[in-house]
Amino acid sequence: MEIIQKYFDNLTEKQLAQFSKLQELYQDWNLKINVVSRKDIDELYLRHVLHSLGIAKIIQFKPGSRVMDVGTGGGFPGIPLAILFPETQFHLVDSIGKKIKVVNEVVAGLGLENVKTTHGRVEDVNETYDFIVSRAVAQMETFVRWNKGKIAKKQNHDIRNGILYLKGGDLTEELKLYTSATIYDLPDYFDEDFFETKKVVHLGMKFK
Repeated sequence: MEIIQKYFDNLTEKQLAQFSKLQELYQDWNLKINVVSRKDIDELYLRHVLHSLGIAKIIQFKPGSRVMDVGTGGGFPGIPLAILFPETQFHLVDSIGKKIKVVNEVVAGLGLENVKTTHGRVEDVNETYDFIVSRAVAQMETFVRWNKGKIAKKQNHDIRNGILYLKGGDLTEELKLYTSATIYDLPDYFDEDFFETKKVVHLGMKFK
């Protein structure tokens, strides 16, 4: 928990309580349905929670904005972001039912009222969002194709509506089609060695 407060020092009592509860909830549910690797569960706040919150170093979601987390798995980055931005609406989507079951239980355990979930394929979601977030569930070209037509045209933020993607490693080849992509290196925001090669990629959607 201390690592979250190190980088986010203006959390409310409610947010502190919710972040504190994450470890217990995930440890409990992970014993029943394995959604976080065994080694990662001991470093949940570093490898999952703080990593998810890397997106919050790039953008502050405005009240009323809509964000979809595609391939949310156990609820990352969606759940930590939903705690941090309680006035933003989050839609967490995953095609694997047991993962969404865990997400639903964690959301209920935290009392989050700004999260809805869908067990299904993102291609079947017929809504639009200010931003689509994810943690490296597919190559960028595939991910862009999945989310075609799902970015809202009305702009409410300083950066263009689009995709905010947590990725690692050398992205030169993967992003060569996307010359407008902006890469934010997480070591610029977080000191820990875990973030050495981690990045947030922002791909703003162009509208004719």
